[in-house]
Amino acid sequence: MSLRVRKGDKVLVLAGKDRGKTGKVLHVYPKKGRALVEGINFVKKHMRKSQQHPQGAVVSQEATIHLSNVGLVDPVSGKFSRLRALVASDGSKQRISSKNKAVIEAHEK
Repeated sequence: MSLRVRKGDKVLVLAGKDRGKTGKVLHVYPKKGRALVEGINFVKKHMRKSQQHPQGAVVSQEATIHLSNVGLVDPVSGKFSRLRALVASDGSKQRISSKNKAVIEAHEK
């Protein structure tokens, strides 16, 4: 299955409690159809007693968000843009912004 969102992409949240925020994709879960985005969808997790938390703790951490609720940010305008796939003459595929026809590269690191 070809996914529109890849690790390292800059995405905009289209729906949910963090609508309008942007972030970098940290991890994509293709079977679940979800992605982990930096700074988006924080949830509280209760931690049991341990060496790091002798009394136990409530930790805030990022949770995954469904891929239908995020969209890629156009590299030229900085706004949401749909994608098109372009097959180059050498047979490789490229992701292209529908608005500006700019090539979208995944910045994995």
